[in-house]
Amino acid sequence: MATISDVAARAGVSTATVSRALNGKSTVDPTLAARVQEAAAELGYHPNGLARNLRRQETAVLALIISDVENPFFTAIARGVEDLAQRSGYSVVLCNSDENEDKERRYIEVALQERVAGVVLSPTGRSTNVEGLRRQGTPLVAVDRPLPAAAGDQVLVDTRHAAAVATRHLLDGGYRRVGCLTGPAGVRTADDRLAGYADVVGEANAVSRRAEYRAEGARLAALELLDEPSPPDALLVANSTMAIGVLEALSARGLRPGRDVGIVSFDDAPWTTLIDPPLTVVAQPAYEVGRVAAQLLLARITDSSRDATTTTLEARLIERKSSRR
Repeated sequence: MATISDVAARAGVSTATVSRALNGKSTVDPTLAARVQEAAAELGYHPNGLARNLRRQETAVLALIISDVENPFFTAIARGVEDLAQRSGYSVVLCNSDENEDKERRYIEVALQERVAGVVLSPTGRSTNVEGLRRQGTPLVAVDRPLPAAAGDQVLVDTRHAAAVATRHLLDGGYRRVGCLTGPAGVRTADDRLAGYADVVGEANAVSRRAEYRAEGARLAALELLDEPSPPDALLVANSTMAIGVLEALSARGLRPGRDVGIVSFDDAPWTTLIDPPLTVVAQPAYEVGRVAAQLLLARITDSSRDATTTTLEARLIERKSSRR
């Protein structure tokens, strides 16, 4: 791992100049500052923020990078991570990537620069790059969505099976044309939920739409399905945020959940029991995902030689009136 002395030698300056340049001090000549930045990039050097924190006797820090802070599923994961981390003497810095690859990349870079003790990451998709974390030896645990096994530990939920159970529940309830609203292609959770649905209805009978994991995209996608010549009489919805958009679409068409269109949504958000009729959900153990992820991360910090593990948790169907005729 490169040190500040290595950067100073490469740039031909003193370590004090390197420190001032990397901290953005205006007293450093711009030409020298550029040379230092170039040398640091070539060597893969990042200022040791963790060491600074330890010198100040501050608590060790974990970075939690989640996909959408507005989604109750991810906030429950965050609570699970924080509760265990706090009991173990670590603070948690929450970073919201907002399903945005550029924001995710910037937060990973910040984690590298600050030399955090470890990272819990919910990847935005296939393009997530954790090579810098691996190269620097920063412990990493992926949650909800997988990374290549060699990247670190991961905690997932078997949502393909859960989607199949939910789809079968709708068919058993008397609905005949079940549709599926899922997330973007290439996002593992979205692909798995669509696959679980198709496992039950068959590829030839699948009626589906993809949208961002947002209410507005789901609303528009649901309207498209409802306006088809043979619209679905039931919908499996990939998360609770999308379910809000689906309910808005049903209201716009004068349709009632359950009676006219059966609804099952992933994630048991707090509001799902407050609407009429209450929403049938696939409840994922979000808090447990966060707690197990923090446990694995702290174990990895203690012993980096451990083999990478994948922990897969189960979701459960909670039946309410939105999926009853």
